[in-house]
Amino acid sequence: MATETMPQQQLPIPPAGTTPPQRPAATSREQSVRELIDSARTAPAGVLGGVACSFATAGLLWASFTPVDFGPLAWIALVPLLLLVRIERPTRLMYPVVYVAGLVWSVFTLQWMRLGDPSMYVALAALSLYVAMYSPAFVALARTAVHRFSVPLLIAVPVVWVGLEYLRATLMTGFAWYFLGHTQYAFPEITQVSDLVGAYGVSFIVAMGAACLAGLIPTAWLERLRLFPPVKLPDDYSHLSPEGLAENRSRADFKRPWLNVAVTLSVVAVALAYGAVRRGQAEFVDGPRVGLVQGNFPSSLKHDTDEYPHIFQVHDALTGMAVQHQPDLIVWPETMFRWPLQILDPDLDEAQLQAMAPPQLQGAQQYRWVDSWKDPAVRQTLTELSQRAGTPMIVGIDTWIAGKDRIRAYNSAAFVTPQQGISNRYDKMHRVIFGEYVPLRDELPWLQAFSPIPAEYGLEKGESAKLLNHGDWTMSPIICFEDTVPQLVRGIAAGADQKIDVFVNLTNDGWFAGSSELDKHLITASFRCIETRTPMVRAVNTGCSAIIDGDGVVREPEVFIDADAETAEEAKSFRDPKTGRWTRSLNAALVANVPLDNRTSVYVRTGDWFAQSCCLATLFCCIVGPFRRKRD
Repeated sequence: MATETMPQQQLPIPPAGTTPPQRPAATSREQSVRELIDSARTAPAGVLGGVACSFATAGLLWASFTPVDFGPLAWIALVPLLLLVRIERPTRLMYPVVYVAGLVWSVFTLQWMRLGDPSMYVALAALSLYVAMYSPAFVALARTAVHRFSVPLLIAVPVVWVGLEYLRATLMTGFAWYFLGHTQYAFPEITQVSDLVGAYGVSFIVAMGAACLAGLIPTAWLERLRLFPPVKLPDDYSHLSPEGLAENRSRADFKRPWLNVAVTLSVVAVALAYGAVRRGQAEFVDGPRVGLVQGNFPSSLKHDTDEYPHIFQVHDALTGMAVQHQPDLIVWPETMFRWPLQILDPDLDEAQLQAMAPPQLQGAQQYRWVDSWKDPAVRQTLTELSQRAGTPMIVGIDTWIAGKDRIRAYNSAAFVTPQQGISNRYDKMHRVIFGEYVPLRDELPWLQAFSPIPAEYGLEKGESAKLLNHGDWTMSPIICFEDTVPQLVRGIAAGADQKIDVFVNLTNDGWFAGSSELDKHLITASFRCIETRTPMVRAVNTGCSAIIDGDGVVREPEVFIDADAETAEEAKSFRDPKTGRWTRSLNAALVANVPLDNRTSVYVRTGDWFAQSCCLATLFCCIVGPFRRKRD
């Protein structure tokens, strides 16, 4: 069969020197759409969306902590702020807005600081300005991890959050208050992971939960919150919807949302299962029977020498009430024995000692001051107290040590026995900056304005922890805010040459006028018990005195004595029956057996490797992130 061949058409070859034909020029409408798309990619959204998200998180976080104390809110508190992490381009003035919202949260949360002394308004402002810096730092570093390193939101958020918590807990003596995980203290099953990686582990889980929820927020909601620049497209290009553009402008890497939900729920389930197993392993047995004395004196009276006898009489009377219930140990709060324990260097002569007298003392006052260093009255009084009680005592007292160069002052816990009197003493190691010492006071004298303590006063740092042995029990005293410092308490437990049976905390919260600080201090201390699997007893001026077991649970005392009540009907209980809150601002005594814990702690053995790893990853994002190109 014959085949027909089609004639081939030859394309015309343009003559030399001519230009090839150009693509048809884009219509003005196409150019307009392209400009709108480019604008959407580069222009920031307005400021209102950032304001709404930042202040929503500030409000929810404030309600998660005391005084509102609604812990479940913490699981959603970070969600609004995390929407600012999801979007690819920051909103207008985003970081200043986040800082201002963080500052508002800090001021309202830390407002109890102002109650201590008029000068503490300055300290409140300084600490609030500092703590607020962590909010924009968190957003910036989380955005760096998500947008520059393509780390999933589910991982980036908890890692950066915990890394910054660790930094805040250690930098410049540290401020380990208001961890995200502290909001869960009322749910002991979830907090038990603290014996693995510290309270940081609880913060990690809660932050992960918030990240999971933030990733599930539909992108259209972000558009309604005005987190993207408004882009109005022509009707002919309705297929390029604002929602479609918004999808490309957010870092919603939850393409498989249920996988992320499954991961989050699995982590929470494992933590709850671990908590249930660990709590079931506890075999609490009765340890020493402890009587905790709680006076109710504002700190303004503490420095009034005319009030010293009254303060002593109240604590002595409360001791007598507690002794009726046969405790093995009596504990007085921090510095509530108001006369100092004075220790004189034997090589110091009288002329050298007189030269160290305070400048306001003149004539005969100087001689009486010198004689006070040789007066045994303080030691005798403490010995008689212990003898009348028929039991050892741990008493909060100031210690002055006169050396050849100067007089050193310490905040101490004196261990007193009926047989030996003062047999041992622990000097506080972790001092409160501006509250107990002023850094660089000689080089920068103007810093004194930030402190309520007199210019001539300042505490020295104790050298080491002390273990007090009584019967078969080993006790470790810690003073004031030391029970809020995780690395300190863990270090004491890890460095002890024998297992510590109980931590004994002596605190004076009379500075804070019955505010939410008292509750927060107790809540923070409870995490030290989980981390070390060691119970703690707390004798606190004004409250909240308490017995805490190794699960971090505040135990009801066997005996609660309300010394302010005139009748049995007026007596208050350990908890307010109407609110369930711990009682404070009254003269009281608590007596109970300490529940000894048979368990050990991985956190004590291994330390802060987990939080340090998160901190290193966070610092890596901070240092390397600016030099890495954004994800395409």
